[in-house]
Amino acid sequence: MKTKDLVLLALFMGIGAVLHIIAPPILFGMKPDIMLPMMFLGILLFPKANYVLVLSVATGAISALTTSAPGGQISNLVEKPITAFVFFFLLMIIPKQANKKIIAPILVAIGTIVSGSVFLAMALFVIGQMGGSFLALFVAVVLPATLFNVVFTIILYPIINNILARSQMTFA
Repeated sequence: MKTKDLVLLALFMGIGAVLHIIAPPILFGMKPDIMLPMMFLGILLFPKANYVLVLSVATGAISALTTSAPGGQISNLVEKPITAFVFFFLLMIIPKQANKKIIAPILVAIGTIVSGSVFLAMALFVIGQMGGSFLALFVAVVLPATLFNVVFTIILYPIINNILARSQMTFA
């Protein structure tokens, strides 16, 4: 692992954590997980299994500490590594010549849906019904979060790529 890569990943997590803390709750204390697209951006930029492991565990821990959702602590610790490795696997099976500016938002949408599904399933299992059914919470929280994360990625991914290209940083 390269220190400069880990520093950049830590920066992504820090930005995601601040945005996650200030994001307002949508329903039953649940809010869009803004750390999620930052984790996905880290995986897109540094697609190595050891980075994915470190990034997912750290993101899960920070999300668990900053969540306001009932049962969200355990759910975040379980959901982030699962989501990160599903995202990583999907990224690895896509041909290298594919346009990442097009692939990134699609993968982020799939990753957010996986994340939301695992999170809700875990939360419902841990604390019971949490004031609603899986489907209602999925439609009310996960789908808007998916839309937000896709738009966030469409805007941020090219900017980050441009900054890294200008600073002549090489990807892992």
